[in-house]
Amino acid sequence: MTLHDFHRPLGSTGFKVSPLGLGTVKLGRDQGVKYPNGFTIPDDQHALALINQARELGINLLDTAPAYGISEQRLGHLLLGQRDEWIIVSKVGEEFVEGESGFDFSAVHTRFSVERSLKRLCTEHIELVLVHSNGDDVAILQHEEVYETLAALKQEGKIGGFGFSGKTAEGGILALTQGDCAMVTYNLNERDELPVLDYAAQHNKGILIKKALASGHVCLADGVDPVQASFSMIFEHPAVASAIVGTINPKHLQANVECVAKLLSTTR
Repeated sequence: MTLHDFHRPLGSTGFKVSPLGLGTVKLGRDQGVKYPNGFTIPDDQHALALINQARELGINLLDTAPAYGISEQRLGHLLLGQRDEWIIVSKVGEEFVEGESGFDFSAVHTRFSVERSLKRLCTEHIELVLVHSNGDDVAILQHEEVYETLAALKQEGKIGGFGFSGKTAEGGILALTQGDCAMVTYNLNERDELPVLDYAAQHNKGILIKKALASGHVCLADGVDPVQASFSMIFEHPAVASAIVGTINPKHLQANVECVAKLLSTTR
């Protein structure tokens, strides 16, 4: 089974996205990541094979960020000849340099960051750019220039939509009042941002789910499939457009797609 028949609107952005998106942090960064097991960044051959596999399985959404090491640069190279087949989500605000994260939400840095992402991705347009929050969601939205700068970049046609990847329900809701989309943590272990999903459903805003599988940390009783249970809960909510899963394991990617396709085919 594939996801080709299950693409759905991302709020009112005009984009139709696959219910699973491929997260690409593991294509560019292996420091400071919160996965239970170590991993090796795949070479170009294996990375391209993974991207092609995802496309063939009906995935059309790629999630990246400047803070993901060399992820954007690699995607720019790997997507040559197939850029039009993908909806790319990137971010602004967080930089990861010499093993540490730093944040800058100023207008100057926001514009610089988007222009740099365009060059790295070898594209003239990024479908969606999200603010990579440091956790001070409300303060960023109320006192920084990042959101109004992203709105201007949207008007200029450099990005198709903008939103917020935050850490609080209050911040997520505030972000949706002015933006197009929110990326929220929502899984079997963490449900504090559920009010953001509810608000999005009421106002036709886009929702992307991060840490859908709790970064590999979901544990349930014996005999309960944690992947199936996670996706069942996530896709029960009508606001959810897509869940971003950052696997570099082809077998895991195949299994995740089959799980979601089977789930959605029975709930139509």
